Amino acid sequence: MAAPAELVWKAIFATCDESSLRNLLAGVVDGVVKVESDGGPGSRYTLKFAPAVGAAPVLLKCRMAARDNAARVISFDEVAMEGGEVAAAQFKSQVQFKVEPAGADGCVIKIAVESERLDGTPRSLADDQAKLTKLCVDLIKKVEQNIVPRPQYI
Repeated sequence: MAAPAELVWKAIFATCDESSLRNLLAGVVDGVVKVESDGGPGSRYTLKFAPAVGAAPVLLKCRMAARDNAARVISFDEVAMEGGEVAAAQFKSQVQFKVEPAGADGCVIKIAVESERLDGTPRSLADDQAKLTKLCVDLIKKVEQNIVPRPQYI
């Protein structure tokens, strides 16, 4: 991403409250951004992504498991995804984002996905993880389009 790690962390992950997410995800979510609690660990999120992020609208529900502002690492679990390339898939999963510096004015957001299906369907777990990872990468790319040209979000 073409912005310093500290500023990207602050813009995307430091608060994760409903107001911040609505501003940050303008044009990415399709009118639904719901945060139950204060945006800290234990908070539950519901996001409906517009078709521009995926092939079809995607509803994502998850819970923030942990956030370490000093290390710039955030983890989500209890992920449920409906629509898009994954039809009504529920996972026992952990999705982790880590923001690392990449030069003086850039950063890299590393994404780790670990999951298992809860519904017992025989689809490939690797395929599911790849689709969830792709959704996360597509989301980060869309967020980058919002924050890099508009530093008020950083």
